[in-house]
Amino acid sequence: MKRTFRSLPIALVLLLAGCSSAYYGAMEKMGVAKRDILADRVDKTREAQADAKRQFASALQHFQAVTKTEGGDLQKKYEELNREFERSESRAKEVRSRISAVEDVAEAMFREWRNELAQYTNPKLKGDSQRQHDATRGRYDTLLSHMRRSAERMDPVLATFRDQVLYLKHNLNARALAQLDSTNRALEGDISRLIEDMETAIKEAEKFVKELKTTG
Repeated sequence: MKRTFRSLPIALVLLLAGCSSAYYGAMEKMGVAKRDILADRVDKTREAQADAKRQFASALQHFQAVTKTEGGDLQKKYEELNREFERSESRAKEVRSRISAVEDVAEAMFREWRNELAQYTNPKLKGDSQRQHDATRGRYDTLLSHMRRSAERMDPVLATFRDQVLYLKHNLNARALAQLDSTNRALEGDISRLIEDMETAIKEAEKFVKELKTTG
């Protein structure tokens, strides 16, 4: 795959995907098939999820450090937690954007594949292609399920994190800090489950890309 294609930023990818048919058609003329674009976007989603996983783990560490430390400037503690929240929210948006880009090209690829199955005149070749289609679709559906689940896990974590940051902002006192400390265990559990789901999705993405390139 061409390096210039792989280095496209997500904003440009999504902009071009807004007129998907024209974009994919142009890429085909450049020798880049939908299968190649799908593999690239899945790989980029895997990278985005890995970045998000590290960020949410970092956010939890900062949250624990801030709430466990007595004294200090509460305004600075709020600002530190707010920065971590904003970074986490940004990573979450990136993951969702990447997943949407994956879905767009995958549906285009499978739709084209189904249409082309109807053009076969040789039943043996058609049957073989149908089996490949079904197997690839099954692997993709499994991958998408894992990616969506890990993305959905981010929402309650971000909601809890947002609540705590806002509460500290509106109540810059030791009592507010104690209130945040009481949510540590619940937040830790939510983030742990999120990281587990992300790790599963990351592994599925690696497996899917490898198999897609092999069968391709």
